[in-house]
Amino acid sequence: MGNMDVIKLEKKKDRANYVHHLLNDIEALDIMLEKGLVETEPIRIGAEQEFCLVKPNFSPSNNALEILKDIDDAHFTTEIGNYNLEANLDPLELKGRCFSKLHDQLRGLLNKANDVAKTRNTKIVLTGILPSIGLDNIGENQMTPLKRYTVLNEAIMDSRQQDFNIHIQGVDELNLLFDSVMLEGCNTSFQMHLQVNPESFIDTYNWAQAIAGPVLSACTNSPLLFGKELWNETRIALFTQSIDTRANSFLLNENQSRVSFGNNWYTGSITDIFKDNISRFRSFLTTNYIKDSVDMLQSNQIPKLLALQLHSGTVYPWNRVCYGVSKDKPHLRIENRYIPSGPTMVDQIANMVFWVGLMMGKTKKYNNIHEQWDFKDVKTNFFNAARYGMAAQIYWDGKYMSCQDLIIDELLPMAYKGLYKYGIAPEDAEYYLAIIKNRVRALNGSEWTLRSYRHLLKSHKPFEAMQILTSKIYEKQIRDYPVSTWRLLGETTELPDRGSKVVKHIMQTDVFSVYESDSIELVIHIMKWKNIHHMPVINKEKELIGVLSWRDIEMFEDLKEVNSKCVGSIMTKDVISISDQTKIPDAKALMSLHNIHFLPVVKQNKLIGLISSKDV
Repeated sequence: MGNMDVIKLEKKKDRANYVHHLLNDIEALDIMLEKGLVETEPIRIGAEQEFCLVKPNFSPSNNALEILKDIDDAHFTTEIGNYNLEANLDPLELKGRCFSKLHDQLRGLLNKANDVAKTRNTKIVLTGILPSIGLDNIGENQMTPLKRYTVLNEAIMDSRQQDFNIHIQGVDELNLLFDSVMLEGCNTSFQMHLQVNPESFIDTYNWAQAIAGPVLSACTNSPLLFGKELWNETRIALFTQSIDTRANSFLLNENQSRVSFGNNWYTGSITDIFKDNISRFRSFLTTNYIKDSVDMLQSNQIPKLLALQLHSGTVYPWNRVCYGVSKDKPHLRIENRYIPSGPTMVDQIANMVFWVGLMMGKTKKYNNIHEQWDFKDVKTNFFNAARYGMAAQIYWDGKYMSCQDLIIDELLPMAYKGLYKYGIAPEDAEYYLAIIKNRVRALNGSEWTLRSYRHLLKSHKPFEAMQILTSKIYEKQIRDYPVSTWRLLGETTELPDRGSKVVKHIMQTDVFSVYESDSIELVIHIMKWKNIHHMPVINKEKELIGVLSWRDIEMFEDLKEVNSKCVGSIMTKDVISISDQTKIPDAKALMSLHNIHFLPVVKQNKLIGLISSKDV
């Protein structure tokens, strides 16, 4: 959980005080490592579950704080979006049936959240990116109204001094200028924690980097954003760009994003990782500090290293180093941040079993991997997995392999050995790793989502298809069957609540439009080529300023002087338009009242779609 009581670093005095405590924390950590105060055993695991809140029509529900208050359980906390919450699971010792116990606790917490959410006509959904989320859901007014998030947003925007330019290229392409960090709120993850012996931390961390690509390839679950097919795990690209403090990476000292896979292997000690982050990334938040960490150690007290933890909370490597104190014993752990939420609880626990098994099952062959492998190969593997999922080719131990072959032939057997080495019950190891094996041979979350979405688009407009997709994910999650067993959705699947349909469900978004300066001759040809009978007219700001119908221009079809006439001279300027949230019966009544067969759909006077009498 992040520190909620923060302020933006602005005054020189506050900055100097924060840096003093930050450097003292580094010194204190070095002292604890030197004296052997950091816990080496037992090894523990833990997890954080982020999830989405949705309305009955499966669009985001902006009531997280109300639900959190009703839940009244310290395991739950907020996220930046007021349609997301997080459940923090209790740490467990790595042994016996610990993964089944974690699964049971997760089920209990999510059932509790679901029961409370139902009283507010809300459901909870596990997914890396909610398919039904739209641009309407990511404004600053949807940010959780807590000081921490407001301060974070202000600090990052002050650092950038310009809007975020989001560009993600997949099957489709997303280009978006955005003026806050709220795009980060589209992402939800299942963050996995593994305690690590400080004596072998660097080698273990490098191994975590080495396996990230193939592990992610089996777990991708977020291929859609705003109805566009992007990466198999779009969160990786979106999170990197949505919280980037760099305005220009070629001109600033920060040549690495705060959200990063890293640029090199680590060497040295654990504190060198923290020192690297402090050197690269300036702090922009602070909080109240009562005691000096080094002084606390000299008084035989274990410090919480609050300044260091706060700085780490504003740097987001996909494998993050964490320091914590439990029952007055300090420990170190690796937080895996790249695995998405969902598609079911059992899939998430299987992901964790696979990752932990691999972390603990590393063979001697891969010791000191930083001396054997090129880091850029490992980094390439990670981004290939994010882009292509199970279709990625992985460069492993000097040769290219398919993800399927690598996981089935080498990584799963390695994971089994790692689990058995630490006394994990065979029934846990076999049950959860079988889920990974079946998923690799069948389909994972992103594959199911993409195939189902394409089927739905054959008979539904994108917005309706995205809501249907979300509704079916919710239904299947309740049963907690692994995604590899899910049937693909058919094109005739319908929304559970058809009465909630609005214009956005049926409007056409692939719209041809013209400018008032365009010639009538051009418009005649476009309408003939595309077999369309109505044409919206826009200005350079994409605002709707008029409409043309075939009736308006058919008289010019055979006239020689048609090339001298422009759209603006004959268009209808008194335009009747509607919002995308208009109920469909109301749109139909409006058409009937004005005896028209076409309605442009606008938002803030900008054209975003259209509907015809055929659509309604």
